Amino acid sequence: MNVLFIGDVVGNPGRRAIKELLPELKREYSIDFCIANGENAAGGSGITYVVAQELYKSGIDAITMGNHVWSKKEIFSFIESDTKIIRPANYLEGLPGKGSAVISNNNGKIGIINLMGRIYMEPVECPFRTADKEVEILKNSVRIIIVDMHAEATSEKTALAWYLDGKVSGVIGTHTHVQTADERILPFGTGFITDVGMTGPYEGIIGVKRNTVIEKFITFMPARFELEKGKIQLNAVVLEIDDSTGKTIEMHRIMKIID
Repeated sequence: MNVLFIGDVVGNPGRRAIKELLPELKREYSIDFCIANGENAAGGSGITYVVAQELYKSGIDAITMGNHVWSKKEIFSFIESDTKIIRPANYLEGLPGKGSAVISNNNGKIGIINLMGRIYMEPVECPFRTADKEVEILKNSVRIIIVDMHAEATSEKTALAWYLDGKVSGVIGTHTHVQTADERILPFGTGFITDVGMTGPYEGIIGVKRNTVIEKFITFMPARFELEKGKIQLNAVVLEIDDSTGKTIEMHRIMKIID
């Protein structure tokens, strides 16, 4: 089974990149499932019902989230009923939504877990212990499990990948919007990349207008972030996974740019 994971979708530019590039990527890599991190898909922060439906229509099978999951208050009205949106599992118990899910399509089914890091991030439960609980639940239903580790610190992402090696098919880092060149398959068959990158404005600073970010660094004054214009990038990884064992056999990093 071939699973495509698309890095943090940022606003309308990111959604446009998916519309234009995803059909060809699916053909080229014979994709069976497509997952995208969508926590910035609506205007650069959060997600709305309309945006989620747009991503599904473009070919996304499931959407993972992160620290901006609650940025658009509208999400409280549909996150419980949307079976394809997975928010961080290590938020406090009782919050809306779910932290893991089994997603099915005509090609089969896979398990997905969304976790958030604790270093330089808002307080959450332990991602390692939460991962153990979620894997234990999912392994009764699926062999293939993909984990989105939404975290700032590279060490924390790497530690989780080694911790879960052999227990899940892939640990995909998100959040920093900068694609890393360290994709690899760990000894017991877990595919890992520290950060899959971003799908959105290529010529900004992690998607935001350059001058605004530079001015903020210089002056420390509050600034209203807007998305940069110009070229658009799509960052992703493809994992080829053995259906019978759930282990990753091959892993490919993708970086596309469109004008």
